[in-house]
Amino acid sequence: MYRKTVLKNGIRIISERLEHFRSVSLGVWVNVGSRDEREEENGISHFIEHMSFKGTRRRSSLQIAKELDAIGGLSNAFTGAEATCFHARVLDKHLQALADILSDIFLHSRFEPGDISRERQVILQEINMLEDTPDEQVHVLFSRFYWLNHPLGMPIMGTPATVAAVNKRTVLGHIRRFYIPSRIIVAAAGHVEHEALVRCLEPLFEPLPAAAEDPVRTAPSSHFGVSCHPKDLEQVHFCLGGDGPHLSSEQRFAAAVLNAILGGNMSSRLFQEIREKRGLAYNVYSFVSSYNDAGLFGVYGATDPKEVNRALRVIKKEIKKIQKGEITRSDLEATLEHLIGGIWLGAENTDSRMIRLAKNEGLFGRYIPYEEVVSELQKVTLDQVVEVAQQAFKKDSVALVTLGPMEQDHLDLSPIAFG
Repeated sequence: MYRKTVLKNGIRIISERLEHFRSVSLGVWVNVGSRDEREEENGISHFIEHMSFKGTRRRSSLQIAKELDAIGGLSNAFTGAEATCFHARVLDKHLQALADILSDIFLHSRFEPGDISRERQVILQEINMLEDTPDEQVHVLFSRFYWLNHPLGMPIMGTPATVAAVNKRTVLGHIRRFYIPSRIIVAAAGHVEHEALVRCLEPLFEPLPAAAEDPVRTAPSSHFGVSCHPKDLEQVHFCLGGDGPHLSSEQRFAAAVLNAILGGNMSSRLFQEIREKRGLAYNVYSFVSSYNDAGLFGVYGATDPKEVNRALRVIKKEIKKIQKGEITRSDLEATLEHLIGGIWLGAENTDSRMIRLAKNEGLFGRYIPYEEVVSELQKVTLDQVVEVAQQAFKKDSVALVTLGPMEQDHLDLSPIAFG
C-alpha cells in the first residue's frame, strides 16, 4: 500500500507497505547533484555526502557507525548528477532508531574544518582510484565531451583542484542553497506503518524553513565528434553514442528494449558478435544515461589497440542492421520477457522499491505501479525500437571518446559516420 504526506514546509514523506517483508529501507533524498554545481565548486555535492557521516551535534562519527551496526543497519549514501541520497535498511523494529540517525546526519552534521581536511584526502584517493580504473574513467571523459560546457559533463567527484578548494563556508553555502524542503523527499519501503513514520519524522523535518527561491537548472546541449586521450594502458577503452531519451520521454521504453537487444546482456548482438564470435573484447555493452531533460544512448568497449577500428566497424554494422529494421517479432518478445523479469525480480528488494518510490515522486509526482511499467513495455513496437536507433546514431551526430595507447590519426572514423 502506497501512502504520501506533505509536511507544512513542503517536504514529502512517502511509503510503500509490504506485509510479507520483515525489513524496511529508508532513504532521505535531496534533489541536488553535480549538474547543480558551478565549475569552481565541482564535487561539493559528493563532498557533503561524505561529510554527513563525520559527526553531528549529538553523535561522533564513531557513534554513528556503532549505532547503525547495533541495529544491523546496512547503510550507505550516493551522489549522482541530479540527486543525493542517504539510506539504510533495517528490521522493522529498528525503523524509529534508523529514522533518528538518518535525520540527524542529514539535518545536523557539523562539518568541522578538521574533518573536512581529513575527508578531502579520502576523496582525493577516490579520484585517484578512478584514474586507475580506465573502464570507469572513459565514461567520465565521454560525459565531459558529450555535455561540453555544461554541468552534466562535470565529474561527480570533482577534480583535485575543486576538491582542494572545499571548506566549511562553501559547504554550508551549498546546503543553504539546495537542501531546501521543496527538494527533499523521505521514502520508505517494506514493513512500515505510514502514520508512525510521519509521527517520527514530522518533528524532525518540519522545522526546516522553506527557501525564498529554488535554483533553476539549465538544459544541456549534446556535442559530437572525436576525442582521444592517449594513456599507457594494455587496451583502448572507448565510448561512442548519440542522443537518447530523457527520463520522462515516451521513448524510454523503446530505448530499454533497444539497449537489451544491442548490448544489454549475454545474448545481445554486440556481446555475441564482438566477444563470442570474434574474441575482440572481454567487455562490451550498450547503455542509456537519462536525466530529467536530456539523455544519451551509448556503447562501451575495450580491446587491443590493433583491433579498435575492427571493433568499431562491427558495432556500426550491428547498429545499422537494427536501423534498417532487422529485428524479428521473436527478438522483441524475448527481450520484453527479459526486461519484465528483471522488473519483477527487482520488486523483491526493499532498497530497489524505496529508490523507485523516490525517483517516481521526484520526476512524476506520483506512485507508478509495476503493472503500469510492464504494460508500457508491452506496447513497444519494432518500429519504435528502430526509431530510437536511428535517432541515437545519425549523420554527424555521434560522439566517440577513446582512452588508451592510440592517437586520433590511427582511428578509422568511418565507423562513426552514420547516415
